Amino acid sequence: MQRLEAINETSYLSVPNAGIYRKIMRYFYREYEKMHFQLYKEDVYALLKEETEFADYTMNQLEADLDALVRWKNLTPIQDPGKVYTIQDYKNKQYRYTMSEYAVEIERLTVRLENLFMESTSLSTNFFVRLEKSIEEAGTMQDASLKEVNEWWNLLQEDFKWLNQNYQDYLRDFYSGKTEHLMKSVEFVLHKDKFITYLTDFVQELQRYSRRMEQLLAQRTPVIEDVILERVIQSELDIPHALSELRGNLEPNIRENVWGKWNSLKRWFVNTPGRDCESRKVLQITNDVIRSIIQNAALIVQLQNWGISRKDDYQKFLQMFLKCESLEDAHRLSAHVFGVQKIQHFKTNAPREEDRINSSVYEEPPVEFQIKPHSRTYREKKDRQGFSDKSLEKMMQREAYLQSVRSQKEIVMHYVKDKKITFSEIEGPVPEMTKNIFLQWIAMANMSSQKSGQTEFGQEYQLSQEEGTCVLKCEDGDLTMPAYILEFK
Repeated sequence: MQRLEAINETSYLSVPNAGIYRKIMRYFYREYEKMHFQLYKEDVYALLKEETEFADYTMNQLEADLDALVRWKNLTPIQDPGKVYTIQDYKNKQYRYTMSEYAVEIERLTVRLENLFMESTSLSTNFFVRLEKSIEEAGTMQDASLKEVNEWWNLLQEDFKWLNQNYQDYLRDFYSGKTEHLMKSVEFVLHKDKFITYLTDFVQELQRYSRRMEQLLAQRTPVIEDVILERVIQSELDIPHALSELRGNLEPNIRENVWGKWNSLKRWFVNTPGRDCESRKVLQITNDVIRSIIQNAALIVQLQNWGISRKDDYQKFLQMFLKCESLEDAHRLSAHVFGVQKIQHFKTNAPREEDRINSSVYEEPPVEFQIKPHSRTYREKKDRQGFSDKSLEKMMQREAYLQSVRSQKEIVMHYVKDKKITFSEIEGPVPEMTKNIFLQWIAMANMSSQKSGQTEFGQEYQLSQEEGTCVLKCEDGDLTMPAYILEFK
């Protein structure tokens, strides 16, 4: 990479007196566009004096400002020997000033920056068609001349550049502060359908073309990377440049540039390991914009309806409904209030008084059903009451629990003989709860390296095993198990 040094030509944009320097350079640029490349200081002075803010501006100040612009290499002075009439004129060296190449590009950039947000951007799908056509023509570039290869490459990169720039500029507006405020305004609801339709059409086209481009690039990539890119590099080297001799060998820079552009185009449509392609990201961003538009529109409509109370209207309609003399009048009133309704048929299990299939719904007596909303956020209203005293219930439950524990301890300890429980010596059916406690104690001891444990009653025990197995008769069946012995300390 070359050394990146300060650009002196941009100094006039940020110095304290930048307003005057920019005005001078803008006059030079406007005259440059009119093919009036060289100006005298008198011409510049006359243009400046037309502005009210330069009413007190003097020629000496202009000469000092022009000298500063010459030092920064924005202007190039050219002495005019034909305009010397006196010795004093010769000493003063009458100059004509012309803009340098850097200054022209800098002013062109400032003009574009000033009009950046006035440029219209769109989500055009024509670039997908043109890119697809260019990639399909890649096979013919193997036998084409270097000039044709260079034209094909420049057209491909130009379309890809505009595709990138247009979608970025268009979608960037939706994330700016002004657009976000506009999307939350009432006026935006009137135009939301147009935006949604426009973005949806772009998403559909992008999905269709991105898939086709991915398949096409998979077919054309080998020949493009092996043959055509080398021809593109050669076509760039064949273009003569005035400063190519001073810069030395340009091939490394051109090769890096060509391969970088190609990889960027390929990553736009083809996934890479650990990274999605740019087209998928554009789809996700566009879908997020559509979702945001719909949510904002729904929120605005909801906010508008919050302050409206239809209670009085409903009461009036109910009174009119009660005054209807016939069912036909009630139908007409319903159609007037609610419009054309979407009829839904509900089937219930309520018993009917009559089983006639020709009887109307309006002839049936009313049946009440409790209907709950299907919203996830719906919660039933709870009666706000004080806490009742349940101390007695808690005490009764605690006493019942302690009684069950004591009775269970008595049953379990019934099998302890000489501070041991020898499972092979147990006779009679064992209750299911007691069996589960025995198995729990055995499992706890087996998980201990010392083969010991402690019961829920606070007793410590040691587990040992005799040879062979035994059968423990239980109420829910016989259990064949090793001949364990639990010895309590």
